[in-house]
This record gives sequence, structure tokens and C-alpha cells, in this order.
Amino acid sequence: MKKAYVFPGQGSQFPGMAEELYEANPEAKALMERANEVLGFRITDIMFGDSAEDLKATRVTQPAIFLHSVVLAKCCVQDKPDAVAGHSLGEFSALTAAGALSFEDGLRLVALRAQAMQKCCEAQPGAMAAIINLPDEVIDQICQETEGLVIPANYNSKGQVVISGEKEAVDKACAALKAAGAKRALPLPVSGAFHSPLMEPAREELAKAIADTPFQQPVCPIYQNVTALPTTNPEVIKANLLQQLTSPVRWTQTVQNMLADGITSFLEIGPGTVLQGLIKRTIAAEGTAPASAKNFADATARAVPSAGNSEGNTLSGASAILSAEERVLPAEAIIIEGIQ
Repeated sequence: MKKAYVFPGQGSQFPGMAEELYEANPEAKALMERANEVLGFRITDIMFGDSAEDLKATRVTQPAIFLHSVVLAKCCVQDKPDAVAGHSLGEFSALTAAGALSFEDGLRLVALRAQAMQKCCEAQPGAMAAIINLPDEVIDQICQETEGLVIPANYNSKGQVVISGEKEAVDKACAALKAAGAKRALPLPVSGAFHSPLMEPAREELAKAIADTPFQQPVCPIYQNVTALPTTNPEVIKANLLQQLTSPVRWTQTVQNMLADGITSFLEIGPGTVLQGLIKRTIAAEGTAPASAKNFADATARAVPSAGNSEGNTLSGASAILSAEERVLPAEAIIIEGIQ
């Protein structure tokens, strides 16, 4: 059985995240304390606190999710995966867990990414919206035909695409997409147009840091957001990562390609369960096996007790809508698990 480890993006944070891991595992505690030193503030105090508002600040959220995910991967997961992938921010977690980036370098890049994205949002606000139950090609065409800047930003699963761009253009596209038959066109509570050309100033700021950071060959292939294809070449990884902030996250295509390459087990490592839901929907839509909710192995590999999950972002706003519609597959066909 070939297995993939997948890492979530922004929107999976929750108050108290990773606190039990910190208390129970000395190695995890040491890594989190090292993160406090690298960041120059005690991010663990915010992660372990009870304020969802403090945790929502981008400068905190992104390193917090990275930290939770990478510490779990390093301290609680023993087996070497056959492949890794991460959704948006999660790609940095995947690269670090697979050894392409050191813990410190990965954390520094994520912190800089978060700050650059926040500055970009403040200087040039944008908008995003989740489009439910409309073919990707229809969404692509309507975005192309809409006046102003609006593009598909996240291909999350079959039946869920997030669009991003100038607010007026996003609003126009939403109206056209609903007229074309979308079940819903749901504005997301974000102030920025992530994964669109409006993030170009953030991309430029991050580019020099990526260029100056040493990348190693990962222990397994990483399927990257920009191409949805696997690679172990450090130069290819860097080139794709440079494009990530202004390009779509091709998560649907990533899962499809993993399945085509023989992956039969997916383990989501980090806070929340968003990716599990998206993967289940894509597998069901692909017809990999008969859809059934019986005997499904949903979280049999949890290393520590989990808490509930809470950027109003490209995933969190839409995932709740999809929960009642998810079709899942028998565990003997595809295993999808989570470790929090």
C-alpha cells in the first residue's frame, strides 16, 4: 500500500492547538520552544490560549499551523511516506516534513510569507468566493469573460472551486456563476485575493528569501500546488514555490494524480480535518470504488487527543457546506486518516 502525508493550510487553526502535544512529548516541546526563539515572540502562548481572534491574525495563524503540523510529523509519525503534499501554506509543512527544508528555514519562510501577505492585503484589498457544484471548465470560462481581475484560485475538490481577485470582479463572477447553475457562490470572510496576481508584491518579497534558502532533496516526491505533479528536484521545488502565491492551488488535480500513481492511503497531519473531506469528495467523484459510508477508517492513527478546529479562508468557509454532501469510500479501497 502506497501512502501519502498531506498537510492543511490556513483556516484549520483552533484555540488550544498542540497544547496537549507540548505537554506530553519532550521532543515536541523542544521544537515549539525553538520556534518561539526563531519567531521572536511566544507563539505557543497564543496557540494555547483561548482567543480565536488572536489566533486569526495572519502573522500568527500561518506559523502556528506550520508548527503544529511539522511537530506532529517529526515527533509522532514513524513511517516514511511514498509522497507528500500540502494545501497552500501546507506545502511548506510538507517540504519541511520531507526534509527539503530545515525546521528553522521552513518556519522563517512561513513567517515572512504571512507578513508579506498581510501587507499585501492591507495595501490592495481583494475578495474570494467558494463556488459549489459547477464544473471547473465553466468556472474557468466565466472568470475569463468577467471584466476586471478574477481567477480560479483553489481547485479544492470536484464541485468546489474558490475564485479570487478584485472585489467588484468577484461579485460579478459570482452572479454569472449562479446564473450558470452554481448551487452556491459563497463570499469568504477574507480581506485579500490569495493565489491571484494581486499577491504579486508578496511574491516578490518572498522570492529573494526562497532564492537564498538552501533546499535539499526530499525523502520522497512532493506534489506541488502549482503543477499538481511530483518532484524531488530542489531547483524545481524552488521554482514552483516562487509561483505559488500568485497561482492556483491545484488540489483536485493533486489528489487525482496521486491516485493515478498508486497512492491508496492518505494521512492528514495537522490541525483540523478539511483535507480529509476534500480528498473523499474527489475520490468519490473519480469513481475509484463504490461509494459507501460503512466501515470507513476516519481517524484510527491519532497520536494525541484532538480538539475542535476553527482565516475565514479558502477552505474553512466552504468546508462546512460540504460536510453533509460528502460521499466516502470503504476503508479497504482508500484509507483517509487524520492525526492532530
